[in-house]
Order: sequence, then C-alpha cells, then structure tokens
Amino acid sequence: MIAALDGIRVIDFTTLLPGPLATLMMAECGADVVKIERPGTGDEMREYGPYVNGQSVPFMQLNRGKRSLTLDLKCREGVERALSLAKEADILIEQFRPGVMEALGLGYEAIKRINPEIIYCSITGYGQEGSHARIAGHDLNYAASAGLLLLNIGEGEKPVLPHVPLADIAGGSYPALFNILLALRRRSAGGGGMHIDISMTHGLAPLMYGAMARLEAPHSQDERVFSGGSPRYQIYTTSDQQYFAVAAVEDRFWRTFCALAKIDLDADIETVSKRISQEPLQYWVDTFEGVDVCCSQVRSVAEYQSSGLFSATGRSVELAGAQVNELPLPLSMDLRVADKVKPAPVIEGREQVLNWLER
Repeated sequence: MIAALDGIRVIDFTTLLPGPLATLMMAECGADVVKIERPGTGDEMREYGPYVNGQSVPFMQLNRGKRSLTLDLKCREGVERALSLAKEADILIEQFRPGVMEALGLGYEAIKRINPEIIYCSITGYGQEGSHARIAGHDLNYAASAGLLLLNIGEGEKPVLPHVPLADIAGGSYPALFNILLALRRRSAGGGGMHIDISMTHGLAPLMYGAMARLEAPHSQDERVFSGGSPRYQIYTTSDQQYFAVAAVEDRFWRTFCALAKIDLDADIETVSKRISQEPLQYWVDTFEGVDVCCSQVRSVAEYQSSGLFSATGRSVELAGAQVNELPLPLSMDLRVADKVKPAPVIEGREQVLNWLER
C-alpha cells in the first residue's frame, strides 16, 4: 500500500503544538519529516509532562515518525545547513513571529530563489501583516482576540477557560495541513510553489459561524439555541452529581425526549433541570438507550477510551523503554504508513540526517 504523501520531503522548524501536529499527520501519511531543533534543549515540548521514565509523553505523541537535526540558526553554518535541506524539500513549515525567518536568511523569498517549487507555510498568532503581527501570544490570547471566549460564558457572566487548545489545532494545525495539501495539488497542476500565511486567530472564524450570522441580522429574534438559551440544548446535573447532555433540538427529538422524561413540551430550562436532577445518570442512560433523541452521558476522557466509541489503532510507540499508545488521528488508515510506528527522534540527531542529497 502506498501512503498518501510517500516521497514528500518536509523541513519542520515548528515547536510545541500547532506545527508539530500538522507535520505529525504528514509523517503518518508517509512524508519524510526532518525536525529542526535547538542544540541542547530542542523543542520546548520535550519539557512538558506527563513523563514516562523521564521522557515527555506529549512530545513523543506529536513527533513520532519524524527525524531530528539540531542546528544553531544563529550561526552561518547552521543556516547553510538549513538552506541545503530547504533546497531539496517539498514543504517548509515554521511558526516564528513574522520577520524572524527573514532575519535568519531563511524567509520565503530567500528559499524561493534556491527552490521555486517550495511550499512554504508560516503559522503565527495573527498573520504576517497588521498591527498585531508581532505581538506574542498563546492559544488563550488568540481565542480572546477572535471573540470566541465570550461565546462560552460561565457563572457571573465570566468567560470559561477552554480546556482544549482550539486556536492551536482548529486555527493552526488543521488549516496549515489542508492548505499545504491544496498547495501540493496546485503545484502538481503547474502552479508552482507558494507562501501560505496561517493566522491562528483568523482560523477560528468558522467555529463562530452562528455568532457571525447574528451580526448580519442584529434585529432578528434569536433564541440562541446553541449557546445556552434553550432547554433543548443543555448540560444537566443528575441526582448523583453526574452530567447528562441533551441536544434534542429538532421537534421530533424534543417530543420524544419530553415523553420519556415525563415533562411538558413547553418545559423551560429550570423545569428540565429539576426533572433530570431527580434521577441518577444511569437511569437517564437506560431511559434513552436505543431511542432516537440526541441525549448522551458526559464522559471523562478515560471513560471515552474504555468505551466502545473509542477507535484506537492498537499501535503503540516505544518511549524510554515503555510502550505508549499513539495519539489517535483523524486520518483514514488507507492513507497512512502501514509499517510499525517509529518513535519520536532523540535530541541529538545530527548523525541521522545531513541533507537529503547524502541519504
């Protein structure tokens, strides 16, 4: 079986989550990914826990199947070595603040001169241009700047701190990946290389389609069904202090829900909340079992992994002498490398790759 990106060469200057997740999916589909790391410390994600035998599990999960090369980009030798790699690469991906790669002599125009077919992807918080371009930030800042945080209000009308990195992944990793794949298709049709500018803040806009629609029709009557204004779309607390998610939005689902819950069709949030709180979680799970009604138990991640819903590949990665499950990815197995999963690269990887010409 041929992997989807077999033969594609990627030079990866990214760290932490957005870029590494994008290049992980490329590596998983057969691309040869060479990760450029700082001498000595490497990617900051190597310092993030939890750990197995002193090694970072997040780093291993995000960087399996890649090779590593430590380069000091502040010296000419390191830059020259990076240029030799870029000359033979299909894709270059970086997530420095705007201007940093140009200052190093590794910006798009410099790479384009030696490799006109290069697909060069830059991931930043706010894009390459504009008043915010050079402002430092993390996932929380991008979600705050985009207006996303105010769509998730908790007690006291205070925004709720997201527990998943929406901007990094939905605004960074995924847009980077599908834009790179589209650029590869464009190049194969004779369109040549290009520079892709990914802004994690701008990438959040599709997640807020409902709020943006309301801005276009500010005087319309909007029940705000999906943001806490309707009893049909809520998280309710059961008598045993567990949680039950109700999404019976359509009338046919709502009628069935009300009949089984023994409440009136015009019940409000308070009424439904009181009814759900009268019974334990398992009662509600059993009540709606096998019924078309859009209700579900609120599970923990551990419960999800042990449930029949979890679709694990069964593959694991060696990490410091231990076997750790790979991070599940939204990729068809028919597009992926069928071989045994390769571990994440060690920090000292100079002997693994000098450049693609010397392989």
